[in-house]
Amino acid sequence: MFTYCLLPSPLGPFLIAGTESGITHMSFQDAPNSFQIPAEWKYDEAAFPDAQQQMREYFEGTRTDFDLSLTPQGTAFQQQVWQELQNIPFGETISYGELAQRIGKTMAASRAVGAANGQNPIPVVIPCHRVIGANGKLTGYAGGLHIKQALLELEGVVVEDKQMKLFE
Repeated sequence: MFTYCLLPSPLGPFLIAGTESGITHMSFQDAPNSFQIPAEWKYDEAAFPDAQQQMREYFEGTRTDFDLSLTPQGTAFQQQVWQELQNIPFGETISYGELAQRIGKTMAASRAVGAANGQNPIPVVIPCHRVIGANGKLTGYAGGLHIKQALLELEGVVVEDKQMKLFE
């Protein structure tokens, strides 16, 4: 049985969903490509209290890493990419090509890595927002570039030689 809750965030309602085994989905629900909640899922505002607390702390700028049980569903390749994403430290970014190299692939695999990155069902905790273009510019984000920019700003990342100011 899937359960979900909606946490208020500075970027709109934030979905946290999963089962007793762990979190399977997170999504900014005001984003263009937000996760569509199946009708049979059960809403429980008190679900996933640890995740809710850790996400609140992240959005407040007091948490830099997460300790949550995650159970994202995906192919073996996607799982490999998502696992490596979790090794990118708070406040740092890498390119898609570097991510490909970190999982033992060539630069030619950067598009496949980008596709897996875009299918990440647990953004923020699995920090796909920390992957940027080789030229240092923001590229692709399922939740929209404005959310990617806001998350990087929250982490103090400077992109394109300017400090972003979305949270002021």
